Amino acid sequence: MNKPEEHHHDSPAALRAEALEQLLTAKGLLTAEAIDNVIEQFQERVGPLNGARIVARAWTDPDFRGRLLEDGTRAIEPWAFEGGQVDKLVVVANEPGVHNVVVCTLCSCYPWALLGLPPKWYKDPAYRSGIVRQPRRVLAEMGLQLPEATRINVWDSSAEIRYLVLPEQPSGTEGMSEEELTALVTRDAMIGVAVL
Repeated sequence: MNKPEEHHHDSPAALRAEALEQLLTAKGLLTAEAIDNVIEQFQERVGPLNGARIVARAWTDPDFRGRLLEDGTRAIEPWAFEGGQVDKLVVVANEPGVHNVVVCTLCSCYPWALLGLPPKWYKDPAYRSGIVRQPRRVLAEMGLQLPEATRINVWDSSAEIRYLVLPEQPSGTEGMSEEELTALVTRDAMIGVAVL
């Protein structure tokens, strides 16, 4: 199961979105400013950059890391993230010999405020059922080959609990600033289908 390509500006989905935007603004149902506000919301205030900031802080601040793993919801309260879906956040840490991956087997429960919109493959029934039954195979199909000795924990998000994977900090990055580390963190690593 390969992850679909991200949408490019000339993809069919992007062309449809642009046509819809033009139609809705021409009919006066939406303004360009309203559309820009929604885009900014998901790019700046809700999304993977928020999660990446949390991960980078956990890598650079051992006290914060401890609080995050103990009670993710409470640890991220000072950020006051918009977009919800983090009312009950559980953070699970990857470590040598242990890899965590997140799924929602019922629908697509997902911490939007930290990861942005869920990728299409996250909602796909093949991922939702396959990652539970054969996580190593599904991860390999998505490009992540883990050593046979690595234990894989699959965490099932629900309407009550959302999960976030705290990836292992890449070796050789120990002296980097929090801002530099933030730039290294990907959405897929915080879901657990990639490593950094």
